[in-house]
Amino acid sequence: MDKDQRYEKIKETTLSGRYLHHKHLVPILKELQSPCKVEEIGFSVRGLPIEKITIGHGPTKILIWSQMHGNESTTTKAVFDLLKALTRGYENAKDILEKLSLVIIPMLNPDGALAYTRLNANDIDLNRDAQNRTQPESMVLRSVFDEFSPDFCFNLHDQRTIYSVGSVPKPATLSFLSPAADSNRTVTENRLRGMNLIVAINEVLQQFIPGQIGRYNDVFNANCVGDAFQMLGTPTILFEAGHFQGDYNREKTRKYVFMSLWKALESVAFDPLESNREKAYTAIPENKKCFFDILVLNAHLLNSKLEVGNALGILYKEQLQGDSIHLKPFIDRTGDLNGYFGHVKYDCANPEDEILLKNNQEILNLINFS
Repeated sequence: MDKDQRYEKIKETTLSGRYLHHKHLVPILKELQSPCKVEEIGFSVRGLPIEKITIGHGPTKILIWSQMHGNESTTTKAVFDLLKALTRGYENAKDILEKLSLVIIPMLNPDGALAYTRLNANDIDLNRDAQNRTQPESMVLRSVFDEFSPDFCFNLHDQRTIYSVGSVPKPATLSFLSPAADSNRTVTENRLRGMNLIVAINEVLQQFIPGQIGRYNDVFNANCVGDAFQMLGTPTILFEAGHFQGDYNREKTRKYVFMSLWKALESVAFDPLESNREKAYTAIPENKKCFFDILVLNAHLLNSKLEVGNALGILYKEQLQGDSIHLKPFIDRTGDLNGYFGHVKYDCANPEDEILLKNNQEILNLINFS
């Protein structure tokens, strides 16, 4: 049985799509049994519960949290895939649970998840609240951190479809960062352990999505949780789930997040991570913002008001409608877009592309009214 088949057997099929809020988690949390322990650890601004899941009994401790930003749900799906894998004997699950103790907060920002917004109900970015801790959700996370005293932290997020791997036409399907602990971006011993862990993850992912792994910008910000925990001496890894070709529901990306988490657990459990792999870490290309969802070249051939050679860079705005997310296209940029890429690209000078565009009324309207 190959990895894809093994993954499908442990995938949490009750969770799918982009819109994921607390009510979706309740049935799963109620059914989790030994070796998992579910506890309510606090409440959001609007009184929604925040839970933690504890699993494993090993000496090395890992704290994992997801959906700090309410509209970043891909990693939450992967977290529940991870829990099924750990409880159903996936690969070396038994040995991992003997080596590690995990505390997982699957949804730190349930208010933002319900409203499908980045911010919490007080319009605060929890990932800029690490020092002042003005919000109840921030205090919950810090309280768990202080009580658990983890050896590693995994900070799970989504990133937008605009990110490329460097300046090449490859989407950053996943990106990683071992954050700095000071403004000089010093490579401390703990930061290096995080770098070594990311290199191990990258080596696995390159076998499945070669060239689609990026390195997130490491500008220091003490108000960001990862930087703050790194300042406190705990290696903290940022996971950023991004775009895979055609996968706007991020179901394929979800699988690669799961693979990343599994490799991370294996590495922490069985590898002292004491080697110096900084060069291999910095060799991972840094993310750049080179993608549009749709790139239209030579748009003047369909709209004579546009300058000759103008291109249109179109992005999707995610809109919550009922219980699902709809993608509404809008023109983000026009002009000479040399050096940019499109997840979908049309060239109006190509008769076949022109026909396709004329059959896409929504995009055609954007071109005609631009």
